[in-house]
Amino acid sequence: MEFAIIAAGEGSRLRKEGFNLPKPLLPLHGVPLIERLIRVFVKEGAQRVHVIINKQSPELKLFLEKTTFELPIVLIEEDTASSLHSFALLVKNNPDWSSCCLTTTDTVFRPHEFHAYLEAFQQHQHADAFMAVTPFVDDESPLYVNTNSQLRVEAFLDTATAETKYVSGGIYCFRKAAMDCALSSVEAGNSRMRNFQRALLENDLQVEAFVFDKVVDIDHLKDRVVAEQFLSEEVS
Repeated sequence: MEFAIIAAGEGSRLRKEGFNLPKPLLPLHGVPLIERLIRVFVKEGAQRVHVIINKQSPELKLFLEKTTFELPIVLIEEDTASSLHSFALLVKNNPDWSSCCLTTTDTVFRPHEFHAYLEAFQQHQHADAFMAVTPFVDDESPLYVNTNSQLRVEAFLDTATAETKYVSGGIYCFRKAAMDCALSSVEAGNSRMRNFQRALLENDLQVEAFVFDKVVDIDHLKDRVVAEQFLSEEVS
């Protein structure tokens, strides 16, 4: 399985609040977000990590090129219209991928839950897409996820319903059919990850969920306080 990180966002909200480096370099307990992700992937046996960044992030590019990791970083430097376009570019550049684990750079989770998530994905060989979900609502514009009792995804929603228990955690595992759907979704004019996820259901692909107790999304400096407290609780 391949591992990939979308790190091509502008981080404009953090810049307005005084953090003048690319968002992936925001430190949690002294470790940049993107370094933390890569080191988690290393522990899960990744052979390489694919990272897509934008062309306005020279500091991030230098960091990834100069930092010593235990595996190669396959770097794509490209300005894209959205996270979906970034993912589609990764898929287009790697047509031999049979499965991948994809995260956004600002997703903070407990490593042991991530390990269980990857193990479950390998066990659920019939799933075309395996989505991390959480009951913890932290995002400014969450994607709500409705499932049945077996955690098969039935709907991706912009607003919650009476049946809604979860929101998307920004962590995804995909097999070939789902990756092909990302390409066709972009070709159809979709420009958001949530619309691609809806397209998975519209194309009758098997989409399942895995519940994380908590996933923290970093959009503002105040979110760093929440994330660091969350990670401290993990250590204790």
